Amino acid sequence: MSRFWSRLTHELHPYVPGEQPRMADLVKLNTNESPFGPSPRALEAIRGEATEALRLYPDPQATALRSALATYHEVSPEQVFVGNGSDEVLAHAFAALLKHDAPLLFPDITYSFYPVYCRLFGIDYQTVPLDQAMQIRLADYQRPAGAVIIPNPNAPTGIALSRSEIASLLEQHPDAPVVIDEAYVDFGAETAIPLVASHPNLLVVQTMSKSRALAGLRIGYAIGDAGLIEALTRVKDSFNSYPLGRPAQAGAIASLEDETYFQQSRARVIESREQLTRGLARLGFDVLPSFANFVFARHRAHQGAALAGELRRRAVIVRHFSAARISDHLRITVGTGQQIDRLLSALAEITGSNQA
Repeated sequence: MSRFWSRLTHELHPYVPGEQPRMADLVKLNTNESPFGPSPRALEAIRGEATEALRLYPDPQATALRSALATYHEVSPEQVFVGNGSDEVLAHAFAALLKHDAPLLFPDITYSFYPVYCRLFGIDYQTVPLDQAMQIRLADYQRPAGAVIIPNPNAPTGIALSRSEIASLLEQHPDAPVVIDEAYVDFGAETAIPLVASHPNLLVVQTMSKSRALAGLRIGYAIGDAGLIEALTRVKDSFNSYPLGRPAQAGAIASLEDETYFQQSRARVIESREQLTRGLARLGFDVLPSFANFVFARHRAHQGAALAGELRRRAVIVRHFSAARISDHLRITVGTGQQIDRLLSALAEITGSNQA
């Protein structure tokens, strides 16, 4: 049937999402989902939308949600854009803002959707190598660029830049759009949103999938100058005018209103991340400093693919990447205390190490 495909379809190499396996007694630590549930207030709001009103289209501008996000982040509603998960928001940003004559810059080890978007939208790009410590060197971005996109914290490394470093990057490229992808920012990094007021070329993208445990609801958003937001809206309305349904909009607003639950949940993830990092170090792993809800680690004496395979045999799923520089690393989602204990126990058995 591929003879009916367009030339573009033949040339695509789609993003491969994390596996969603169905296994008995599974410890699932491969897709960076929250180990804790959403805010009870969010669940109540979602259930409240299960009425006959679902026969009606949702607000295409998500006016109430954009207003709530604007209040939360201390910006104006005209500076807020929402979409069906941050992946869709990013796709719109690639189409609306990141295609120029000079190449788009992003790290060589980063979110693997970026090159997929570049191929889809015909964007010329250059990857900028991380240093030997897997960190972004801002000096390496002092080169001609049509635009720049960087995840902060980076994925899959978990390493973060400070807000002042982001400001330096913006000063390097005052005439180019700069997108900061903050999917994991709530787990200890500094958001760049306060820089939006003084940098009209900055777009910050966030998601409610990670720290707010709403991955199944698909809510992403961007904050930037009103001119950038208008560009995203023009693309959205040329693609899908109704990206967020009524339950999603209501659940997102309720989650924003439950600040106590949000702060408690993110603190629990950070505490569990430190537990996981200490446990892996005791087993002989080198663990990169993470500001995300996952860690990126490699064992000094065992290959990453072999470890991932042995863990899978024990119904523990982590993420392994085959790229040359990171083929011995595992990206491990921060789970509950019980899940972490089971992971560490399995790794101790596989590596022949002592957890004590």
